[in-house]
Amino acid sequence: MTLAEQMKTVITEGQVLENEPMKNHTTFRIGGPADVLVCPGTEEEFIDGLKWCRKHLIPVYVIGNGSNLLVGDKGFRGVIFKICKTMDALDFEEIEGNGQLRIYAGSGIMLARMAKLISAKGYTGLEFATGIPGTLGGGVTMNAGAYGGEMKQVLQSVRTVDMEGNVLELTKDELKLGYRTSRVQKEQLIVLSAVLEVTKGSVDEIMSEVDDLSRQRKEKQPLEYPSAGSTFKRPEGYFAGKLIQDAGLKGYRVGDAMVSEKHSGFVVNTGEASAKDVRQLMKDVDAKVFAEFGVHLEPEIRMLGEF
Repeated sequence: MTLAEQMKTVITEGQVLENEPMKNHTTFRIGGPADVLVCPGTEEEFIDGLKWCRKHLIPVYVIGNGSNLLVGDKGFRGVIFKICKTMDALDFEEIEGNGQLRIYAGSGIMLARMAKLISAKGYTGLEFATGIPGTLGGGVTMNAGAYGGEMKQVLQSVRTVDMEGNVLELTKDELKLGYRTSRVQKEQLIVLSAVLEVTKGSVDEIMSEVDDLSRQRKEKQPLEYPSAGSTFKRPEGYFAGKLIQDAGLKGYRVGDAMVSEKHSGFVVNTGEASAKDVRQLMKDVDAKVFAEFGVHLEPEIRMLGEF
């Protein structure tokens, strides 16, 4: 039996795809084939799949919407689990007496969708997330943030699973959330679900803020091209995009990979960019910025597979 056929004995409610091009599953629209891509139908099925792969020593990687990811041109040898728009339950509970709403959400829900729903209900705290194109699970893992807000401001607790299939519940303090990092990321845990809390506010003011952030995003970010979001982390005391722009690299290209002319902090795919193109461009940008300003740029996007 092939690996895909074996996985189909474990994954019966979800979907199992063989030699699946990862460019179809990343916002960069770049990436070679995964041996097997699994979209589990339930949390239990996902955990069973993890355990099966561990037992049979099959390499595993877990993605959400693929919004912060560069997959190599030769793809990934093993099984990729995609948790996006499955495991996406959403429930609410109003907390008596203090004007707060407790949110129970599955890791596969799109963060922007959840944030817009909560904002429209008149609760404040998630406005910053209405433009983030990833899942809740990915947002927790990297403590996603934008426009002065970040996940640690609203998270209360998270249910996770390790690569052995052991479920672990972590409180907000135990998550050790920092700038684009968390215990989840450092210990290679996978988010199953999360509890968040937001505060009652004015619907008109909240939606005005959402509209304003949406306008800023459209004006400042290169949404017309596929990308993986901000390419580099913010160096302490600097802004990556400004360093890149000041180094004269706005519009710099390697193949169809380009430093955005709208926002230098983004590398975009202008057509048929390869992972090799993007990685070379990133190396060139880092080298130029270091030569000009003595600052190294650390990638924010994750790299996966064979390049």
